Amino acid sequence: MTTRDLSKLSADDWDEAVNPRPETCDFDRVVDAALSRRSFLGGVMAFGSGAAAMGGLPTAARAQGSRFAFEPIAIGTDNSVHVPPGYEWEVLVRWGDPLFSDAPEFDHVTGGDATGADRVFGENTDGMESFVIDGRQVLAINHEYANRRTNLPQSADGRPEGAEDVEKLQKLQGVSVMEIRDGVAGWEVVLDSPVNRRITHLTPIRLSGPAAGHALMQTEADPSGAQSLGTLNNCGAGKTPWGTYLTCEENFNGYFGSTDPFADYAPQVQAGYERYGIGPDGWRYDYHLWDARFDTSQTPNEPHRAGWVVEIDPSDPTSAPVKHTGLGRFKHENAEVVLAPDGRVVVYMGDEERGEFLYRFVSDGVYAPGKDTTGLLDEGTLYAARFHEDGSGEWRALTPETTGMDSLAEVLIFARMAASKVGATTMDRPEWVAANPQRAEAYCCLTNNKHRGARANKGGDDMGVNGPNPRETNRYGQIVRWRPEGEDHAADRFTWDLYVMAGNPEVYDNAYGGSPNITPGNMFNSPDGMAFGSTGLVWIQTDGDDSNDGEFAGMGNNQMLVGDPVTGEIARFLTGPKGCEVTGLCWSADRRAMFVGIQHPDAPFPDGEGKLPRSSIVVVRRKDGAPMG
Repeated sequence: MTTRDLSKLSADDWDEAVNPRPETCDFDRVVDAALSRRSFLGGVMAFGSGAAAMGGLPTAARAQGSRFAFEPIAIGTDNSVHVPPGYEWEVLVRWGDPLFSDAPEFDHVTGGDATGADRVFGENTDGMESFVIDGRQVLAINHEYANRRTNLPQSADGRPEGAEDVEKLQKLQGVSVMEIRDGVAGWEVVLDSPVNRRITHLTPIRLSGPAAGHALMQTEADPSGAQSLGTLNNCGAGKTPWGTYLTCEENFNGYFGSTDPFADYAPQVQAGYERYGIGPDGWRYDYHLWDARFDTSQTPNEPHRAGWVVEIDPSDPTSAPVKHTGLGRFKHENAEVVLAPDGRVVVYMGDEERGEFLYRFVSDGVYAPGKDTTGLLDEGTLYAARFHEDGSGEWRALTPETTGMDSLAEVLIFARMAASKVGATTMDRPEWVAANPQRAEAYCCLTNNKHRGARANKGGDDMGVNGPNPRETNRYGQIVRWRPEGEDHAADRFTWDLYVMAGNPEVYDNAYGGSPNITPGNMFNSPDGMAFGSTGLVWIQTDGDDSNDGEFAGMGNNQMLVGDPVTGEIARFLTGPKGCEVTGLCWSADRRAMFVGIQHPDAPFPDGEGKLPRSSIVVVRRKDGAPMG
């Protein structure tokens, strides 16, 4: 495969191309390819899933009356955003827009230079949360990764040509914290606000929790193992009850490479590299050629300092972000924070890779408003989920005793290996988790897994079909939900079902046609982002195949839908421009504005022909000014 071909691959496909997995399959448990849609719709799941009661039928929705305050829209296939009649949208901010008055004007020829790259809104917007700080409306927004050909339009094949190009990419990624306001001309960024801030790959960050200071976290530059630089591949997000922002490091492995492909590593380090997909070339960011911190032959422990959940105080731009090692190291999608009835903090997290696991952290201490929150995200127990075929499940603790690993620090640094050791259930790329504010239940987007039923995961764990992942060669994805025992998110047992299985009923009359709440009018693939509104409706964002052809015919561009957890009804609310992922969602304090992320759109969005495509945040409002949910 050529370098150009590799550069177009997704994170998962890149990892598999450079580090292929064994082709193994437990065929005795693979779903029968001839499973009829008729039997599926009747709730007869030939593969033994306990999820026969999947959400509810569209007829139930009609009987009870829809709670959706909009007319569902058709698919989009063009280069624009579309919303229902009675709604409107506008761009709030784009990659390269200034956060400070001294920032350079955006240059569509060069994409800007390294000098001002950390004074502007970053690239590839993803997870975000809203805050009210001293009367200010503040957004904290992730910038997941760089589109090298777009961000370095004058370089050959989008590859950095020197240290300055690398510095530019490092500054365009990370997090933006910024004040916004609803002005005469619409929503806008407040330039030079005292809360405005950029956190990048170069920002000093503190390490805390059980793994901080461990020998595997120490480097020559930081022999203490407690002070790091930068946060990498910031994907999903979260918000704590005490008003801080959680940004989650996902595909961090792609930033590391080696100038010595024959370098020897300690066996434990090498095993970790293989499980987390760290190799000599990275993703052609080429950081390792210009910044020794990313050269594993020189700094073999540096990758251990990435893959964490990072806490940021949006009210204090002078505060150092904190990487909480108690929450485990893996490819974090988001961090959904809820409180148990006794006040303990519970954090749900997905490891976004094919065949990896769903995690939960439960704090030892309890949260009380106004009290010290130190240690709440460090001192506690990390768990991995085991789903049983009968619709029950359990959280299995990851400790030295349950895993046989030498220390808690090693359990957390190599959380994937720990979860394998306790027999956690392999999942179809667990992405965003969202908790229902109106009842004790949580949902997780399982976006897709083309290797389900065909091979093992990176740890050699079985990826045959199982309860919450009931289809082999799953290109559509599904959403699993669970209800904790006793309505207590800290309980170790739960029951589960599937809220929806995405699919295409126009192409398939079997399980790949989707669950009963999927119709030709609302079908989609690859559910990814997810958030609940204040009314208990769940908003679902997609990051899938937008070819609108073959298995994906009739699905159009990526989109945002809304679902009713009670009836199972799902309807399409927004479609994005061609090539984009729709990702990141939050609301203004008065709920009259919805902020939605448009990541990596194709040209000419949003500036028109001849301009570079720019990831953006758009604002959606009702024309009558009513709340948005």
